[in-house]
Amino acid sequence: MAAEGGEERGGGLEAAVRGGLRVLRERWMRGGRERAAPPHAALPGDAEEASALQRLPIDVQLNIMSYLSPQDLCRLGGTSTYWRAAVRDPLLWRCFLLRDLPLWTSVDWKSLPEVEVLNKAFSEDSDKALYDYMEAYKKSCPQARRSLRSSRSRYGAVTSFLQLLVTQAEPRFAMFGPGLEELDDSLVQKMMTCPEILLVAGLPQRQIHGIGSGVSFQFNNSQKFNILTLYSTTSVERRRARTEQAVTVNKMFYQENSTEGNQQAMHYSVIDQVKKVCEVVDGFIYVANAEAHKKHDRQEEWARILAMIDPALGAPNRPLLVLSCVSHIGVERIPCVYMAHQLQLNLLHQPWMVQDTVAATLDGLLNGIEWLLEEANCKNAQ
Repeated sequence: MAAEGGEERGGGLEAAVRGGLRVLRERWMRGGRERAAPPHAALPGDAEEASALQRLPIDVQLNIMSYLSPQDLCRLGGTSTYWRAAVRDPLLWRCFLLRDLPLWTSVDWKSLPEVEVLNKAFSEDSDKALYDYMEAYKKSCPQARRSLRSSRSRYGAVTSFLQLLVTQAEPRFAMFGPGLEELDDSLVQKMMTCPEILLVAGLPQRQIHGIGSGVSFQFNNSQKFNILTLYSTTSVERRRARTEQAVTVNKMFYQENSTEGNQQAMHYSVIDQVKKVCEVVDGFIYVANAEAHKKHDRQEEWARILAMIDPALGAPNRPLLVLSCVSHIGVERIPCVYMAHQLQLNLLHQPWMVQDTVAATLDGLLNGIEWLLEEANCKNAQ
């Protein structure tokens, strides 16, 4: 269903985040959490008393710690045995997870938290019953994921002299989606005119079954890749639609009727020309409109994504990069974690990532391209 801002745009995940934070705050403000404090650290000679902060009720301690950053919390945990136990409290990390989810700028297929986890009733019957929210936070946090990736070898790194002798094929990606056509600023135009961010490496003249060959770019002055942009209508129709704020007919897809159970399901197929493109590309870039004030039919978008990445048209494990895009800085955006749930990306079986992007400045674009190239190179190496 189409949703416009407000409560609907985040779906079940946004409701879980808001509700969970409200419950945690109310619980701490009431001081009604029946839980023993961690054992006090054995200080030298057992003569020193616990600090004033340690003598506060555990609920008050947790409430105070919830205003710290996770980095500061980890530093606090290194000061004593008492605080090492206190800062690992599952309720505290659940608060961090709920609080920070809407602020993160990327999420992927390995790190998307499940709504069921955030809705999970907090149980303290035994230590084994407690969900490890600290681990869930570390798994989902973009900074932690980037740190983990940086400890591994980067794609394109020369690990042997033999690799110097191997010429890598230029990966090709099909780019499509409403964010290419509905935004006030053109993502593609900006990509073509910002060599300091993304260098245009060429305009190949080859044809892919009658479809233009796209544009070749160079990432970080090393890896070349090709993007073939697929528009749903002509440029004249797109300009008219933006001027009149009208909806155009998407000419890339045609709808097929199908039934699931007793309900009519939305199912699309791509036209023959687009099908030929899907058969030869190494991955997909979906540009989603993430502007909160716009109406979005995510169910229809989901059906069109499925049509493009149909395993019958190519390898089933090709990566999907979703650029969650707004026109310019200052536009209220739908958080990328909510976008992932709205588009039902957790139901996909291939690698995917959602990256916040700004069309006017290309903020976030290179992070997404880096991930896409890594995944495409890993797939080709298998």
